[in-house]
Amino acid sequence: MYINMKQWVADVILRKEVAAVPVMTHPGIELNGNTVRQAVSDGLVHHQAVMTLAQRYPSVALATIMDLTTEAEAFGAQIAFSDEAVPAVSNRLLASVDSIYQLQVPSLSAGRIPAYLKANLLTAQSMERLQREGKMEVRPLLAGCIGPFSLAGRLYDMSEIMVLIYEHPDAAHTLLTKCTDFIEKYCRALKSAGAHGVMMAEPAAGLLSNEDCSTFSSQYVKRIVGRVQDDGFIVILHNCGNTGHCTRAMVETGAAAYHFGNKCQMDEVIRDVPSTALAMGNLDPVSLFKDGKPEQMRQAVLDLLDKMKDYPNFVLSSGCDTPPHTPLENVDAFFEALKEYNRQ
Repeated sequence: MYINMKQWVADVILRKEVAAVPVMTHPGIELNGNTVRQAVSDGLVHHQAVMTLAQRYPSVALATIMDLTTEAEAFGAQIAFSDEAVPAVSNRLLASVDSIYQLQVPSLSAGRIPAYLKANLLTAQSMERLQREGKMEVRPLLAGCIGPFSLAGRLYDMSEIMVLIYEHPDAAHTLLTKCTDFIEKYCRALKSAGAHGVMMAEPAAGLLSNEDCSTFSSQYVKRIVGRVQDDGFIVILHNCGNTGHCTRAMVETGAAAYHFGNKCQMDEVIRDVPSTALAMGNLDPVSLFKDGKPEQMRQAVLDLLDKMKDYPNFVLSSGCDTPPHTPLENVDAFFEALKEYNRQ
């Protein structure tokens, strides 16, 4: 189903009530009795988790799994899977500068890419059917992908790439170009599958200065934004590594929305975000969503909303993906506090 996403962003900004889009799928996985391993490997299980949460919570958009290993696996990286934890890259794929130049950009049939495309396709089809039947309000579907610098770090090793960008910048740019080419191709496929946007996770760019973030991350993100973002598809740039020092570089990308982690002060970073773009965040996914108590969540939501009351482009969210075993009581408290605030 086509949604004019440029208009959707404008409508979210103009609406009287504050909107919310927490980044979460694990509560849905657990509600359905499935494991993390099943959800990140099986498009049907993944889809079912997204739909379970869509029918339980009034998020203004649906979001699929934030998995920072999918694209690295497609390139050939080894991934460690668990029933209880998110996947992780287990071994460095590229061991030398020479290996960067030999690296091939994979096809969309590599690794678990087909499973993620299937999850988005099934979810888009279910949403369209339910909306047509009047059983679900029209909401966009936000897919997930990794950002160029974060992908490069997973292929070359995060510590090593920080050295590479200074000692061998040409090689770093070659690797980033290959990562960018694949991410763009993946975004186009997600768009064709029915997604209305993508949340691009680029947390490793938060390790860089604003200038280096611009050089080694933002110029590549901007290239993807320029080629895939249009009236029917938006890019939301997520950088939970940003403490506020590289927000200006993030905004250089021209993304339609920016998603911030709990390391920064939301009322400060939003000042660098254009008033026509969404600024999303930034409640701690661990100390509040996973380990907190419902009353702590309620107070944190109300405090943040009060702090952000002068910014109509603010969207309430978690600071990053909520981890496995996040209690439903805390998610319930998140939405109940939002409802309480919006009634005032």
